Amino acid sequence: MSEILTEAAAWVRDAGEPLWRPEQVVVERVASDCEAGLFFLAWSGATAVGTMRITDADPDFWPEAQPGEAVYLHRLAVRRAAAGGRASTPLLRHASEVASRRGARFLRLDALADRHSLRSVYERFGFAFHSHHTVRGAHVARYELDLHAARESAAAGSSRA
Repeated sequence: MSEILTEAAAWVRDAGEPLWRPEQVVVERVASDCEAGLFFLAWSGATAVGTMRITDADPDFWPEAQPGEAVYLHRLAVRRAAAGGRASTPLLRHASEVASRRGARFLRLDALADRHSLRSVYERFGFAFHSHHTVRGAHVARYELDLHAARESAAAGSSRA
């Protein structure tokens, strides 16, 4: 999992859009979150191709949030070989299922405001822009997926079939 984060961090850094510093994604830094069951992996056969971290609170980026109203997605990363939605779409789908099972109304995330290509990935999946926020000097765009509306839309689509 750390290898996937490291690969993704190097790729965006080489593209001129640094995200995570190398020391933020080393095994020692993410091990406790892995042990706590916060990280999930996407697989292609026997190869891990993507990862994400899911939490029940995010007081830094969503300080006004009410407890239990949302589940928060962080550190979504995929190997370059699985780019183009082959890993991110199943991971996002799984995150929305986890949030629904936990009884949350929203699945929320943030992205650096100037990362337009990443933001478009979330928008194509169905996330709606919520607001801008600044944390420790980082200007982010906050997004949320309304899980109730997504379920109603899916149910309406299946009833027309």
